[in-house]
Amino acid sequence: MLDDLVGGFSWVDAGDKAIRTIAVYGALLVLLRLAGKRQLAQLTTFDFVVLLLLSNVVQNAIIGPDDSLVGGLVGAGILVAGNFLLVFFAFLNPRLEADLRGRATTLVAGGRVLRGALRRELVSRSELDAALRRQGYDGVRAVEEVMLEPEGTLAVTPKQHTTLADVLAALERIERRLEAR
Repeated sequence: MLDDLVGGFSWVDAGDKAIRTIAVYGALLVLLRLAGKRQLAQLTTFDFVVLLLLSNVVQNAIIGPDDSLVGGLVGAGILVAGNFLLVFFAFLNPRLEADLRGRATTLVAGGRVLRGALRRELVSRSELDAALRRQGYDGVRAVEEVMLEPEGTLAVTPKQHTTLADVLAALERIERRLEAR
């Protein structure tokens, strides 16, 4: 029974597993950072499939030939601990956090779509409209600004709808200016 759990695991291999795990983790961080925010947003089925397959592709690189339960748990523990340390140090150092996360990209400003920004982020106009509808907006015409955050989420500033009170207040300001002349 114990042999089934331990399998071919050796504590001597744990150091190798740690190096493999950290190397794969770092490589994936770099690759996803280079791939852009779109990969993280999972805006399309294609992007989602790539992310799912990515975990399977790197599995052997992390655990090597060891397919024992203990070996897998050691690899998982190293991965979680490494991630915790990176997040902790990024929390302590805002510049490191900004470098790791990246910067937000403005996709819509002043109610106008910034086509160059969409092109750089590989987001089509129809994908942007669909993402806005998922958030409850009636497409681009309903928003003032849209930011694509480094995590792939959209931060949306809706257009302000003018109310009767806004119009009356503006008329009152105009009347005061006219009377002051």
